[in-house]
Amino acid sequence: MTDMPLTVKRSIELLGLVLLVAILVVGNNIIMPVIMAFFISIVVLPIYRFLIRRKLPEAVAIILPILLLVILIGLIVWFFSSQIGILVDDFPQIKNNVNIHLKSLSNWISNISHISTTEQLKFITEKSDDLLGMAGKAASGAAVTLSSVFVFVGLLPIYIYLMLFYKDILLRFIFMWFKPEHHPKVKEAIFETEVIIKSYLVGLLIQVSYMTILLGGILFFVGIKHALLIGVIFAILNLIPYVGALVGNIIGVLLTLTSSTELWPVLTVLIVIAVVQFLDNNILMPRIVGSKVKINALFAILGVIIGGSIAGVSGMFLSLPVIAVLKVIFDRTVMFKQWGVLLGDERPAKSPMSFASFRKKKTITVKAGTEK
Repeated sequence: MTDMPLTVKRSIELLGLVLLVAILVVGNNIIMPVIMAFFISIVVLPIYRFLIRRKLPEAVAIILPILLLVILIGLIVWFFSSQIGILVDDFPQIKNNVNIHLKSLSNWISNISHISTTEQLKFITEKSDDLLGMAGKAASGAAVTLSSVFVFVGLLPIYIYLMLFYKDILLRFIFMWFKPEHHPKVKEAIFETEVIIKSYLVGLLIQVSYMTILLGGILFFVGIKHALLIGVIFAILNLIPYVGALVGNIIGVLLTLTSSTELWPVLTVLIVIAVVQFLDNNILMPRIVGSKVKINALFAILGVIIGGSIAGVSGMFLSLPVIAVLKVIFDRTVMFKQWGVLLGDERPAKSPMSFASFRKKKTITVKAGTEK
């Protein structure tokens, strides 16, 4: 392929990119659980290695981390179910608060426009009917969606177990794709991919924990109702880059509006979220994750949007680690090195238009790498 004309090479690259996206779109229900299981298996790999060093049987060393994962997910589900139960108990008060907010909004609209209360009521009634119709359609597909979620979650433990059990076969398969002289680069790429995935996902787990404690704790002591629920929802949605924080703010405001007839709790929630997010973005998260994932903001946002359009929330969540893994591979491949530059945030010190040295492909230093 090195002897092909440049236009042919670039055409093959773009064709491969289109085929990859097409495969993800068509088979996302199959591929997404596999990718998620791969990332989780990388995270639990240190626990597996620790148990193997303690002379435990391999099957036990694989099953124990999976059981810990299942317990963690069960605790999260239990927390959300208990909080939703509290919301259901408060439904009469929530309905009363919503009516008060709607009345205040109606009076404000009447003061700044010529729309009467009767016209507003007619508009709200029409839109309510439309929403009920949409809710009916959504409910009709809820069983299918719920069943797909159960299939997704049910397949994850199986995939994780098999990936850990057959990891040596998978590694041998990867090495056999390349010539022996390229194996040091392949080995380093594998080790760096493992480090990136572990640091990123473990960092996200730590981020969810401290953001829940900080946000939920501060709102609880200030006196905001449903403080812990707001903290957990925002912390989890914040895992989705850029988009999640916006949705988390909206949900936090809506939960606060339904639990209070005043506006000061809403302002308090927004201020606390802004302060906690500032600490997270500028102080806490950079120290936890460090500079392992160097993806520029443009392709991070594009990755989130494309991942969401392909596979929904799971695609948005997995977009950054997938792009980071691709960058590691591209950086170590002469043919695709320019794609690694495009995804990264290492801006050249001088303009490539004026300085020829910044137009060239730089070599990557290869390390031996060790298992951790």
